[in-house]
Amino acid sequence: MRVENQAGCVEKSEKPIGLASFSQSHVEAAMSALATSPGILEIDALGALLWRHYGLSGEIEILSSEVEQTAEIRFPTGERLIFKTAREKPAVESFRFQSAALSALEGSKGFVAPTIIRTLDGAAMFEEAGASGYLQSLVEGVPLHREARSPDLLDRCGRALAHLDRALAVHDDLPGARRPVLWHIGCWPRLIELERHLPEGEMGQAVARAMRDYLRRVEPALCDVPWQVTHNDPSPFNTLAAGERIAFIDFGDGGFGPQIQDLAIAASHQVADPASPLGGAEHLIAGYASILPLSKLETTLLVGLMKARQSALILINHWRASLFPGETAYIMKNVARAKTGLAILDRLSPGEGEAAVRAALAASSR
Repeated sequence: MRVENQAGCVEKSEKPIGLASFSQSHVEAAMSALATSPGILEIDALGALLWRHYGLSGEIEILSSEVEQTAEIRFPTGERLIFKTAREKPAVESFRFQSAALSALEGSKGFVAPTIIRTLDGAAMFEEAGASGYLQSLVEGVPLHREARSPDLLDRCGRALAHLDRALAVHDDLPGARRPVLWHIGCWPRLIELERHLPEGEMGQAVARAMRDYLRRVEPALCDVPWQVTHNDPSPFNTLAAGERIAFIDFGDGGFGPQIQDLAIAASHQVADPASPLGGAEHLIAGYASILPLSKLETTLLVGLMKARQSALILINHWRASLFPGETAYIMKNVARAKTGLAILDRLSPGEGEAAVRAALAASSR
């Protein structure tokens, strides 16, 4: 029997074997989540939730966040925790996914991730009328965007990301893994509708070229690569250098997608040097492939996926900045990097992109 998954892929034994984009209603739900400013819970309300569900109290500082509300809790002992909450009902499914994913990763090796703090009832999250959320440990480390790039650091990031994907691969049944998320590749075919929010010029043309290549060449082949639960946003803001270890935070965009997607996203953020075909991302790619080797098809598709992700980031964030002009600085924090990276990768034909990836893998194996 043929059963279509949420992205329109026909599934057989949980392996997608035919890809189409998400339905219009699914994309609209995903857009609605990012077009709505999160309902803010005041500090007193957060304190009451923290006490009611965890029996804890401390100093609360509200942090910048995109969809859900994030706060840092500081205790007299010096311990700090992160409290994620939301008033909106759609956030419940996202919190179920995030808390389940972090719980599933406890005890994993090769990377660091936040640890879930259980409620007084032993649950991974809490739900009540008008609010939901979860409490996690605060991971100490320096965000990658503040670190000096080096081949060694990027290699370690790639290796850690592969270990993360390996750990997530055995947990395809996590709740909420197929919820509407605009950053999921199933939404990308409809993102070109947002191009009216881009300034005129070469960048808009590069975005259009990247999305055409994705639709014509990359998307039809994605059913032949492994799919699993992924982080889906290992950006330099969500990747931390924690001493000699690498940590990943903020699983809010995670879900079921191509395994190679995490590599494409992480690598797309590291394309910065115009003197290199892959802009310096080759070290991260090689590190990842040393743990999870790339198939021939994944090697062929990787640069196309990187360009499409850079384009998706540019499109979505220009659109969101038009909706929330007061939050432009936070929303656009990754856009300049994406534009620089896309300008570098736009020079490569599909064949040249594949050759550059193969050269990076060959150089690392010497």
